[in-house]
Amino acid sequence: MSDTALAAPRSTNPFTGLMSGTLGPVLVVVLAILAIWYVAAVSLNTPFQQDMYERANQTDVPMSQLVRDTLAQERPVLPAPHQVIVEIWNTTVEKKITSKRSLIYHSGITLSSTLLGFLIGTLLGILLAVGIVHSRVLDKSLMPWVISSQTIPILAIAPMIIVVLNAVGISGLLPKAMISTYLSFFPVTVGMVKGLRSPEVIHMDLMHTYSATRLQAFWKLRLPYAVPYLFTSMKIGMAASLVGAIVGELPTGAIAGLGARLLAGSYYGQTVQIWSALLMAAFLAGSLVALIGVLEKIVLKRMGMAR
Repeated sequence: MSDTALAAPRSTNPFTGLMSGTLGPVLVVVLAILAIWYVAAVSLNTPFQQDMYERANQTDVPMSQLVRDTLAQERPVLPAPHQVIVEIWNTTVEKKITSKRSLIYHSGITLSSTLLGFLIGTLLGILLAVGIVHSRVLDKSLMPWVISSQTIPILAIAPMIIVVLNAVGISGLLPKAMISTYLSFFPVTVGMVKGLRSPEVIHMDLMHTYSATRLQAFWKLRLPYAVPYLFTSMKIGMAASLVGAIVGELPTGAIAGLGARLLAGSYYGQTVQIWSALLMAAFLAGSLVALIGVLEKIVLKRMGMAR
């Protein structure tokens, strides 16, 4: 009998392939994070729970009751995952979108400033990169300032931007968007500079042989090479833009937005509210980055550069 006949039949179950390919490792990591989270929640909440037992003159409390009580505190040091999930459900599904206690409402406020800042930052980054690549003066003079601008702590500069723009009559969405722009333009600039300089020398020499102008070399050679770099830097810029929008909401007095939600939770010791806002911000950032990834696949496929 041939080796082929003796070979074990290959599984045709798509679920098995998915589990062994992508979903399996992801689930393992998620379960490990949840296990560590629960252990940390019990460990950090135990001292306060034991203090509550002493005040109530309760002694010899079983370990099972201690674990249950530490995972059900109203204001825990570290909320358990199920507490955060319940809070997210109550502030999304159980609340109207227009309610000031709805996480969807606050996410929409943060999303608007994030997208505006990201759009401005991306356009600014592309323009700066084009200028740096085509001008030796800008490369030597502007690029060091672009890099050094990111050494300024955003927590220090955000209140200054808010105060200065409010002093000249600009308030609302734009000041927060400017903070997002400040964080998002840098990765786009660096990525585009790398991408526009990525064509090989032989290809640039070929464009010179064809007597191509700078504009023709840009559109037909430099820009196609830079598109993958652009999308990669846009993913980083989008995440940074969301961080900038949240930081920009902190000096607003806890009015609206995920940043304001975090600030209000810290004022009143609502750790469950803080963690629910953090997870919502993480979900929002992941969704936006995934959307850019989908757009990247579509564009690269249309350009014949699908990976």
